Formats: sequence, structure tokens, C-alpha cells
Amino acid sequence: MQVKSLPEDPLILFRQWYAEAEKVEADPTPMTLATADRNGRPAVRVVLLKGFDERGFQFFTNTESRKGRELRENPRAALCFFWPGLLRQVRLEGPAERVSDEEADQYFASRPRERQLAAWASKQSEPLASREELLQRYRDYEQQFAGRPVPRPPFWSGYRVVPDWFEFWIGHENRLNERILYVKQNGQWTRTLLHP
Repeated sequence: MQVKSLPEDPLILFRQWYAEAEKVEADPTPMTLATADRNGRPAVRVVLLKGFDERGFQFFTNTESRKGRELRENPRAALCFFWPGLLRQVRLEGPAERVSDEEADQYFASRPRERQLAAWASKQSEPLASREELLQRYRDYEQQFAGRPVPRPPFWSGYRVVPDWFEFWIGHENRLNERILYVKQNGQWTRTLLHP
């Protein structure tokens, strides 16, 4: 692979790879999200991609969760997609920002009602005395919102990771893998091949 043969914009390459992953993978949306607190202590978990465009990569969560707290303290994040059927991985890093209330409302309204109620019931990342406590909270909100639309909780929203760094990885035998690095500098993307 030659650098000159690669798209200048990494989002073009991501779109191509994502379209291929949609055809091969059962679900191409799971992505590993890494955050860190103000002291640099890292945390990682899998979330689901809920959209991407020139503005960044979106996911939604309880903003009072551990990830939400960490993104307030240290608003940078890293994402990693791995598509084993293609032997491809994409990593990206950048600042994370909250989506608008309108975007959060629109996505929340598209969720199944049961998941909307679950968002109200869960004090995500907080200690829980028993599963029954959670189920009772769910039933309570089910009753509270009976017969009407479930509004988005004030503590539930989305984040957008705005990449300034991408790495595309292609697996090959004998670990002679291909790695393509994109870094944004002064508003422009640079492209580099890396040793595996």
C-alpha cells in the first residue's frame, strides 16, 4: 500500500471500511471507549456507535455514570473498532463533547419504550443493594409514565468524539500487518504508514 493511494480524509476510509463491516459482521457498531479521570486513571468499556459524520462519532449514556464523570474531568476519549470478519481495526482519539439537547431528545425518542424506562431506573455506576431494587425502580417509572411518552431524563445524553488521530489496521499472516496513521495538524490530515 502506498500513502498516495489513500484518501486524504480518514473519514472517507472509515466510511468504506464501515460499509464493508456492515456486510460481514453481525453488528459493526460495538466500539471500545477509553476515558481517564483527572488523575489519568484509565477506564475502558464497550459502547455502541449511534452515528458518525464530519462532526465526530456519537454514543449515548447516563451523564452521571463513571464515563460521564470522567469526560467532564478530562474531555478526551479514544475509541476502537475491531471487525474480526475483515481482520480490521480502527482506533481514533480526540476531544469529546456533549451533543445538543435536540440531538439527545431525537435519539432518546427513537429508543424502545422499555429502554427509555430503563434509563430512568438505572443510577448507572452507583452501588445497588439488589436486582429487585432496580426492577422496582423500573416498575415505578413504568407506572409514573403510563399512558404518555417517556421524556428524556435530564441526566441522559450523548457524546461526540471529534477525532484528531486515526489508526487503521489490517491483519496479515506472520503478523506482517498494515498500519495507516492519520494525524490532524493545523486543520490538515497527514498520512503515514507504520511498522506493525
